Amino acid sequence: MKLLSVAIPCYNSEDYMESCIKSLLVGGEDVEIIVVNDGSKDATREIANAYEKKYPTIVKAVHQENGGHGEAVNAGLRNATGLYYKVVDSDDWVDGEAFLKILDKLRELVESGNPVDMMISNFVYEKQGAHHKKVMQYHSMLPKDKVFGWNDVKHIRKGKYILMHSVIYRTKLLKDCGMELPKHTFYVDNIFVYYPLPHVKTMYYMDVNFYRYFIGRDDQSVNEKVMIGRIDQQIKVNKIMIDSYDLWKLQNAKLRKYMFNYLEIITVISTILCVKSNTKENIEKKRELWKYIKERDIRLFHKLRSGIMGGTLNLPGRGARRFSIAVYKISQKIVGFN
Repeated sequence: MKLLSVAIPCYNSEDYMESCIKSLLVGGEDVEIIVVNDGSKDATREIANAYEKKYPTIVKAVHQENGGHGEAVNAGLRNATGLYYKVVDSDDWVDGEAFLKILDKLRELVESGNPVDMMISNFVYEKQGAHHKKVMQYHSMLPKDKVFGWNDVKHIRKGKYILMHSVIYRTKLLKDCGMELPKHTFYVDNIFVYYPLPHVKTMYYMDVNFYRYFIGRDDQSVNEKVMIGRIDQQIKVNKIMIDSYDLWKLQNAKLRKYMFNYLEIITVISTILCVKSNTKENIEKKRELWKYIKERDIRLFHKLRSGIMGGTLNLPGRGARRFSIAVYKISQKIVGFN
């Protein structure tokens, strides 16, 4: 059995997917690289097949009709045979030295009979035009180089989020928890990280800069203009996260606090994108989202409204909107998504 399955969702990825695949080949036979061609119209199929032919014991090419990023992640999970599962987007890559350290640690944990549910590591924003590369680290939040549970997590402050780039899940946990990402929907990586969390009992954090997250293409899904154009999908993901759990019933206080924080920042993004679009249609979508939250859980409504935006999200008037956007820009720097 493979130690780690890595899914690479690909849609018209011919220009950059090979760099991603090559960075993962460093892992050798411990790794299963699942290249998921999500109905591409370029040479993605041929490239995937060529790597499968050249590395038949490492690379697996999976071809499907276009179902979107989430369905590509689902397909990778369905085909995964490794003990652990990781998603690496086709325009990103991994650091080889950090990769080998992570594989060594995962192997050590498995062989000791103590396989953790979630491995966490740092990721680097490879942002076009940025002189200084932002590194998302977790040493202020998580114990380092030891197996730990939620009770061992240190101070959970807003601005520290475990994103898809930083997480490796135990494959069986993902399959057992019943996670299924929606088709034809962007921003499902938030569901991928959020939904399994209550099922996670043991974790391990390595302070290595493993994942390299490329950001800056004009057509990238996290480009702000693109996100505004896809606001319906952002809100859809937001609602799925709201509906996933009654967070008040989570017994572990630190897990509950972290999931509230995560849901809050996603709701901030949904709300301010509606405001920034400056259209009546999207302002109405913002109102509808908050009405949805209020009708589903009045306590959640009040908690989110009084959170990171200081209660300005639902205040009327241009001054409040300008203030909300200013706070949103701060949250942009915290999350670094565009």
